[in-house]
Amino acid sequence: METYHDRTATIEERTGDLLQRMTPDEKIAQLTSIYAGPVMEDDRFSITKATNVINNGIGQISAIGRTSGLGPGALAGFANDIQRFLIEHTRLGIPAAMHEECLNGFRTRGATIFPQNIGLAGTWEPELVRAMTTTIREQMRSTGIHQGLAPVLDVARDPRWGRTEETFGEDPFLVASMGIAYVSGLQGDDPRTGVAATLKHFCGHGLSEGGLNCAPAHIPPRLLNDVYLYPFRRAIREAGAMSVMNAYHEIDGVPCGASRELLTDILHDELGFDGLVVSDYFAIGQLITVHHICDEIGEAAALALEAGIDVELPKIDAFAKPLKEQLEKGRISMALIDRAVGRVLAFKFKLGIFDDPYVETGSHLELDTQEQRDLALDAARKSIVLLKNTNNLLPLDKELGSLAVIGPNADSARHLLGDYTYPACTGYEIETNPRTGQAEAVRKDIEAAANIADPPIVSILAGIKKTAAENAKVTYARGCDMNSESRDGFSEAVKAAGEAEVAVLVMGGGSGMLPEYTSGEMRDSCKLGFPGVQEELIDAIAGTGTPIILVIADGRPKALGKIAEKVAAIVE
Repeated sequence: METYHDRTATIEERTGDLLQRMTPDEKIAQLTSIYAGPVMEDDRFSITKATNVINNGIGQISAIGRTSGLGPGALAGFANDIQRFLIEHTRLGIPAAMHEECLNGFRTRGATIFPQNIGLAGTWEPELVRAMTTTIREQMRSTGIHQGLAPVLDVARDPRWGRTEETFGEDPFLVASMGIAYVSGLQGDDPRTGVAATLKHFCGHGLSEGGLNCAPAHIPPRLLNDVYLYPFRRAIREAGAMSVMNAYHEIDGVPCGASRELLTDILHDELGFDGLVVSDYFAIGQLITVHHICDEIGEAAALALEAGIDVELPKIDAFAKPLKEQLEKGRISMALIDRAVGRVLAFKFKLGIFDDPYVETGSHLELDTQEQRDLALDAARKSIVLLKNTNNLLPLDKELGSLAVIGPNADSARHLLGDYTYPACTGYEIETNPRTGQAEAVRKDIEAAANIADPPIVSILAGIKKTAAENAKVTYARGCDMNSESRDGFSEAVKAAGEAEVAVLVMGGGSGMLPEYTSGEMRDSCKLGFPGVQEELIDAIAGTGTPIILVIADGRPKALGKIAEKVAAIVE
């Protein structure tokens, strides 16, 4: 028996044995990844496609839940099919690591959805985060997933940045405390049954110039060390995080994805990290298109590999033929490739993927149990922040006779979701804009994007109708759209508020990657106020004299300004 198949051998022995058996093509294949689509046909695994795409093996399958669109049982079966092909139809039988996003829940159809990190930070309960990620671990492992692309440990100090909602906020100690709990729950006590956490974005992504995603971060060394590296340092040393993802931006003119100082000297040598470094999606290509530090993809591949990136996500590009050409030209050494491949193989051995590559399948596989949903409800309740409550207006009298529920988010289930939930991520693909070189969300399936979730998410309007007194009159008026200049609905909303004992205004934006959304990745803002004409609507309703409860259903903190003086209760 080959040593790499021997369960009693050490990970170092198994990795070394396998590495010396591999051809250059097989090694480079381990540094690449693909979406589910290239090996799918008619919503099933295609052995024909797989033979054309991953005949030398593959390092990772990217975003397998979102890009396959399969339910739990089918997803587990699909993951097994991929592993079976790799084990039985490639020369060395090296299985793949499979990853998915899990920022606030496993991003796949039917999984439990938890609050965004910015809300969880407001609970001040690391143990709640640990319980959440324990659930996420169980759900991901049951469908064959080994790595989660979370937590976000960016310290966010410019709320104009669209990804503020994905973070645990502005305080490095709180971010670190929540991050340690997140990693501990996700990875569990044994890597062979855990899900590898991926700390991101390394490093300083939360202080981008002007609050713009991917813009340069002007961070002097002491601030970098004391604030922005602090959560990563603790999550690595205290929780044993198994993976790290580079940030898109640059620090002092050096892109993080090409910084040996950051990804090797600091990360490995200073912080003691011994895991896997994965690229953020398309980050290696952006060394050409965004950062302009090289002219062709092979040079970008060499720079990223030298810096310390081990695996390219999300699909085959730089770390493939271009990287092999750099090897053949002598631009990079085989030792450098072996360093990265060794880390990939060790990562897979640690997670037990070689020894237990398959999972149980079948229609019985359920991801969202009542117990798990109850945990999500508890987290959601604790993440709600009451900013103001004049004269103890809240909680409302259960015998209240009339309420007006108003606002663009009042009857929207979709706008209660963060940008990395499964329903928010359907209906589009991430592609590179040929003009700007930036990764952008491009709508592919409008009908899929309209689907909310299974089970259905309850809107605030529906929740109020369900819990209001039986004889209470609940009137709904949209008032205005989320992000338009139209005031056509003002008069109806003002009338509804004037005739009610209390007006509940549900305002804010929508989180997601498509252009119509106002927060989330790629959706930065130049101001902190409400989108569109929502502030004018609040002013108009305040003129009725009816007590107002303002519910802010949004991922980005808002500057309330003078509006707060006119509102009896404010809930975020």
